[in-house]
Amino acid sequence: MRKQFSLAGAHTALVTPFSQGTLDETTLIKLIERQIAAGINGLVPTGTTGESPTLTHEEQLRVIELTIKTTAGRALVIAGTGFNSTSKTRETTQEAERLGADAVMLMLPYYNKPSPQGVYEHFRTVAHAVNIPIVIYDAPGRCGISLTLPIAERLASDCPNIIAIKDCNASTEHIAKLRESLPPHFQILSGDDMWTLPFLKVGALGVISVAANFIPKVIVELVSLFQSGLLEEAEELHCCLSSFFRDLFIETNPVPIKTVMAFRGLLEEEFRLPLLSLSKEHRATLLATLQKLEEILHHR
Repeated sequence: MRKQFSLAGAHTALVTPFSQGTLDETTLIKLIERQIAAGINGLVPTGTTGESPTLTHEEQLRVIELTIKTTAGRALVIAGTGFNSTSKTRETTQEAERLGADAVMLMLPYYNKPSPQGVYEHFRTVAHAVNIPIVIYDAPGRCGISLTLPIAERLASDCPNIIAIKDCNASTEHIAKLRESLPPHFQILSGDDMWTLPFLKVGALGVISVAANFIPKVIVELVSLFQSGLLEEAEELHCCLSSFFRDLFIETNPVPIKTVMAFRGLLEEEFRLPLLSLSKEHRATLLATLQKLEEILHHR
């Protein structure tokens, strides 16, 4: 495994822009440059927010490759390479390692609903096949299962290149238990913008953010305020953002975030089936929230 690096800070779960049904490489590069200019610590291509389930294998590798080449070492690249097939996860993770990703993010095997021991064997098999650092993505709402604490402890002990968890359990108690039970070097990241500040308070080091696709500077600022010990200022900013965080999940992610980005001309409003555009009612709600957010940020 390459030298340990810190995942502290703000990382963006990158959207994948499309144009007329195909990957929009020009826009992807522009979005990456915008992220880097905002001071983001890391980029996470081909995760859930990147619509990875509907990308072809070639598209997935191309998005990872473009992110690595465009970033050129100016931010970490944590490539999403997880599937519910262990062999496909292993092979795609090996390909990401060859492309030069700094780390990979692997979701728990979805739909199959493996036993806790099956989850352990899945991650151990992939970890032993590569040297690249691995972030486990624990999103029970997406996968139908969650990472149990005993399995997390075993993986942290048995697999040196499994170094972090992106957690979407919406529980500060859970994060506190993870922090207490896992080795000090093991890193915890929030997987939900709404829980970033609460998780930071109980031991998380940062966030893999959906909102940062649109407001990367603000998400960097939120984490930096906490890291600098300016808790009151961080709480004030979090309160300003909370309605926006909430409405980014008014329908299935990444539909709302791509809608907001398209409204401001950052990409085309295009999704792949089975995802559809926002309903008329939800679009009105989201854009009203966006207007309020921009007014608040303008006057800060």
